[in-house]
Amino acid sequence: MPAIAFLRRRAVELTWAWFAVANLGAMALWPDWETVPFHFVWISLTLVYGFRVWGLHATTGVLLVVIAATGSLILIDAFNGDQLWGELFEVPLMSAMFVAMVWHARRRQEALRTAEQRAEENASLLEQQERFLQDVSHELRTPVTIARGHLEVLRRLDGAAKPEVAVALDELERIEWILGRLLLLAKAGQPDFIVRSEIELEAFLEDVFVRWSEVAPRVWRLGLLPVGVLYADTEALRTALDALLENAVKYTKRSDAIELSARADGGAVVIEVADEGCGVPAEALEHIFDRFARADAARTRAKGGVGLGLSIVDAIAKAHGGACGVRTFRHGSIFSLRLPGFVAAPSPARSVEQRA
Repeated sequence: MPAIAFLRRRAVELTWAWFAVANLGAMALWPDWETVPFHFVWISLTLVYGFRVWGLHATTGVLLVVIAATGSLILIDAFNGDQLWGELFEVPLMSAMFVAMVWHARRRQEALRTAEQRAEENASLLEQQERFLQDVSHELRTPVTIARGHLEVLRRLDGAAKPEVAVALDELERIEWILGRLLLLAKAGQPDFIVRSEIELEAFLEDVFVRWSEVAPRVWRLGLLPVGVLYADTEALRTALDALLENAVKYTKRSDAIELSARADGGAVVIEVADEGCGVPAEALEHIFDRFARADAARTRAKGGVGLGLSIVDAIAKAHGGACGVRTFRHGSIFSLRLPGFVAAPSPARSVEQRA
């Protein structure tokens, strides 16, 4: 059994050795044609090394054996007058070419090892970060819940509403909101992050639109909506749209318009949220969907943001095999969410407008 296993592992090398010996024999038997088997030996050696990339000692040993075997046969034929002495220069030439190929192959192999090592380190770091976010979020929820409970009791017992208690409760609610989004981001890389189901897209978007138009005083517009079914995670899609609409509300005034629309794009759907707000600075466009990225740090802090909403949109889009993007204008921005898995129905799109 060990012998059979060795033969299987070294089948390529053994086959080449047999081929090389046969060509060396041809060099000895037919001196006039020995340059043909000579080149066969060297070319086959190069091909085998390209498949195997032996260690340095094994490569050096094989190279010396091939140099000695081919060089000695040409040397003998040159002494006998069967070959010109100039043919001997073929040996160092082929050796130099092989050594150059070995050097490049080893450099490439080292580069691949380095890339694999860095990829493993990055994957490990990402896993640690996600585990850290999960652990921190879980651990912080307990004291936040306890603090909220005590403040609620204090507010009921005190009778009169104190602004300090209200502020503390608002801040605790904000912390809970941040913890929920951190947990969502921590789960983004897991296989069960999304569970697809059939979504009647027109009705779904109308429901999201009505819900937001009732709670945020803006000029709300519902644009063209394609009729059809989208295969996506319902709650994840709702979370992504909520984040886009919340972002639009955050950077607009009461008199500004916010429009929700969608269009079919082959087998995908592109959902867009357009606003007449302050837009996005050009320097922030490339990283606005990164975690904790903020287009304007001072302004975002004033509005209570921490740079998690758009990163959640990006995570949900990628989990569906889609993408998100942003286009900005002098007065406003258009955020888009592209998702595959849309099957359009043979029905015309329609437009509705509602003003608050």
